[in-house]
Amino acid sequence: MQHSTQFYINGAWVEPEGSGRLDVINPATEQPIGQIALGTGADVNKAVAAAHAAFPAWEATSREERLALLDRIIEVYKTRLPDIAEIICDEMGAPLSLAQKAQAAMGLVHLATTRQTLANLSFEEQVGTTHIFREPIGVVAMITPWNWPINQIAAKVAPALAAGCTMVLKPSEIAPLNAILFAEVLHEAGVPAGVFNLVNGDGPTVGTALSQHPDVSMVSFTGSTRAGILVAKNAADTVKRVAQELGGKSPNIILDDADFEKAVTAGFRSVCVNAGQSCNAPTRMLLPHARYEEAIAIAKAAAEKVVVGNPRQQGVTYGPVASEAQWNKIQGLIETAIKEGARLITGGPGKPEGLNVGYYVRPTLFADVTNDMTIAREEVFGPVLVLIPYETEEEAIRIANDTPYGLSAYVTSGNLDRARRIAARLRAGNVHINGASLDPRAPFGGYKQSGNGREFGIHGILEFMETKAVLGYAAA
Repeated sequence: MQHSTQFYINGAWVEPEGSGRLDVINPATEQPIGQIALGTGADVNKAVAAAHAAFPAWEATSREERLALLDRIIEVYKTRLPDIAEIICDEMGAPLSLAQKAQAAMGLVHLATTRQTLANLSFEEQVGTTHIFREPIGVVAMITPWNWPINQIAAKVAPALAAGCTMVLKPSEIAPLNAILFAEVLHEAGVPAGVFNLVNGDGPTVGTALSQHPDVSMVSFTGSTRAGILVAKNAADTVKRVAQELGGKSPNIILDDADFEKAVTAGFRSVCVNAGQSCNAPTRMLLPHARYEEAIAIAKAAAEKVVVGNPRQQGVTYGPVASEAQWNKIQGLIETAIKEGARLITGGPGKPEGLNVGYYVRPTLFADVTNDMTIAREEVFGPVLVLIPYETEEEAIRIANDTPYGLSAYVTSGNLDRARRIAARLRAGNVHINGASLDPRAPFGGYKQSGNGREFGIHGILEFMETKAVLGYAAA
């Protein structure tokens, strides 16, 4: 890639201040497919300075000017969508069909949804004699993950642009090449110099420098809860806003009046999407004790239909997980589950048969899991589903909420009112009833250690804004 070892700062591709380099590994082959530069504190200072200098002019732009820019970005993105999908397939292992239809496509969805939302959003309101203004917060540092990379980049960049903010993006060093293509899209669309900046690097260096920087007004972070805590601590001394979308261990309550064949099969398939590397994956399936063995048989049959293989091979359900470190983490959690007494139904440690090269994980199903087991409490981030029995609705709700996380939850029932009643009691930022899909207009974010703040739609734009009250603005 032409700009892979450069950074995008102040409207131009520039050479890094340091000499550090990092290979980008294709997880399907375990071989390098490119190289990026590793940023330093000096690179961060340059990028933040550019964003800080560009802020007054961008803040002053009209709604119409921002809409026109988003329109141009959307049109250029459409032309680069195939390239973005190809890169995502190669650098993080998503099947090419998933990369095309979901991974890269979601970037376009967020751009279009933000554009539509901005067109109808009011930034002012009158309350008595007080006028309330919503104003852009300033320079935003964005730290994004490798699992749905362009999805999370677009879900931050688009609303920040709409709000009138300037920004510095640090994408994951595991899957950074799609971010470089995204920067090329913004450049071609005519984003003013300094409004968007890109610095590659690792979390301890670039992430920390951004989080601590006094001229950064906000950090928008998506990643693990562990890393999110470090970001918040680093940001604390400068009292900046920190918005976090973190981990999850989402419960999937299947009620006794559900269509078990459909619900259990769909639940297992959902865990396998993106090789289980989704923070909102329904990884704890809660089942009525009276139908527990029936559900185990259905889930086992679903697992045996999963096709694991090269992400460029047609018909593959999922490819490798994104890195060797992720593969090792998953293996350790699977082995711990066995040691703690979970019943392994299918899958287990090691690579699938015939896949000796690449970070492939076997589709794995555990039964007889109790909610205090490690496998039920820690986010695996792999194609691993645990089945937990319950006796009553009350017990199902208690088990569902007994987690440090609260990103998503799922309820399936043949009675919509019953599902709604249970959904109201689940402590999660998103609750899906009867398999409802993600809504890009609805707020996305979590309770508890799944983070704070919301992305998508109106909430995604307002997250990047301050609120000012001018008292006595109107005559009494």
